[in-house]
Amino acid sequence: MPTTTKALSTPSSGAPLAPTTIERRDLRGNDVLIDIAFAGICHSDIHQARSEWGEASFPMVPGHEIAGTVAAVGPEVTAFKVGDRVGVGCMVDSCGVCEFCKDGEENYCRKKTVWTYNDENYDGEPTFGGYSQQIVVSDRFVVNIPEGIELDEAAPLLCAGITTYSPLVRWGAGPGKKVGVVGLGGLGHMAVKLAAALGAEVTVLSRTDAKADDAEKLGAKDFRATADGSAFEEFKDHFDLIVNTVSADLPMDSYLGMVKPLGVMVNVGLPSEPYSVQPGSVVGDSKVLAGSNIGGIPQTQEMLNFCAEHGIGATIEKISADQVNDAYNRVVDGDVRYRVVIDTATI
Repeated sequence: MPTTTKALSTPSSGAPLAPTTIERRDLRGNDVLIDIAFAGICHSDIHQARSEWGEASFPMVPGHEIAGTVAAVGPEVTAFKVGDRVGVGCMVDSCGVCEFCKDGEENYCRKKTVWTYNDENYDGEPTFGGYSQQIVVSDRFVVNIPEGIELDEAAPLLCAGITTYSPLVRWGAGPGKKVGVVGLGGLGHMAVKLAAALGAEVTVLSRTDAKADDAEKLGAKDFRATADGSAFEEFKDHFDLIVNTVSADLPMDSYLGMVKPLGVMVNVGLPSEPYSVQPGSVVGDSKVLAGSNIGGIPQTQEMLNFCAEHGIGATIEKISADQVNDAYNRVVDGDVRYRVVIDTATI
C-alpha cells in the first residue's frame, strides 16, 4: 500500500505553502523509505514555487535538500538498512545506462534526469519533494550522511554543498590557488568553506561590506565590496578561479578582468536574464567562462565524506513549518545567515 505522509504544498504559482497530506509509492524492490528529519530551503524552491523559471506543475511540494533516516528498504536493497543516516538531493531517477549515468553523472542523463520535485517520474507520476515527513527513493539516489555532520547541517549540503564543491574540484581549487567567491549567501558561504578546506586562498566579493566579518569566520582570507568598482582594479588578473553564486545581472567583463590568464569564472547562479560579455574578455587571455550544474551521486557522496573529514556543515537557521512562507520572503530579501532548514516534525 502507498504511504500517506504530511507535507507542505503550494496549490498554485505564488500561493502560500500550507500543510497537506500526500501519497508516496509502495516500496519497489530497490526503493528506500526515508523518515525526513530536515529539509533545506533553496532559492530554487522559491523560483519554482513562484513559476519564475517558466511553467511549473501544481500542486507542488518543494525541497531537494533532504536529510533523515532509513525507515524501510525494498528486498533488493543491500547498501542501506533501517536506521542509517541518509540524504537525497536534487534528483531521484535517471536511465542508468547512458554514458553519463554510467560515469556517475546522472544529472546529465540523456534520456531524462528526474528531479526531486516539480517533475514527473518515468511512469508519468508527479514528483513531490522534501518538505514532507517521508519520501520513497530509488537506492541509486540515496547517499550516506557520515557521522560528524549533524542532520540539520547536512541537509543543505545535498544542493548548496554539491553545487559549489563540484566546480571547485573540477577547476582545481587547492593549495597555491586564489579563489574568488561572488556573493555570500546560501551557495556562497558553502563555496567559502569548501574552497578554504581544499587549501585555496579565498576572497569574498560582495556588493557591500555588510558580511565582511562573517567571511573571515567562514574561512576567507580577504573580503572586498564591489559597489564602488575599486575592487575590479585592485584585483585585476588576480584569481585562478572565480565562483559566481548570485542569480543577478553582473558586469561580467569587470569580473572576468579579475581572472588570471588561463583562469576560470564559473557560474552556479541562474539569473532570469542573459549575461552580456564582450568576446575580448575571454579571448585575449584565454580565459574560461563556464557554468556548473550540481554533481552526480558518486561526487555527492565524495563531498559529504570530505565535509565530515573537515568538520564542515552548512550554517543554518532552523524553523518550524508555520514559518516557511515568511522564510521565503527573507531568503529573497537576503535576510538569512545562511541557509534555512525546516524541522519536518512540525508539519
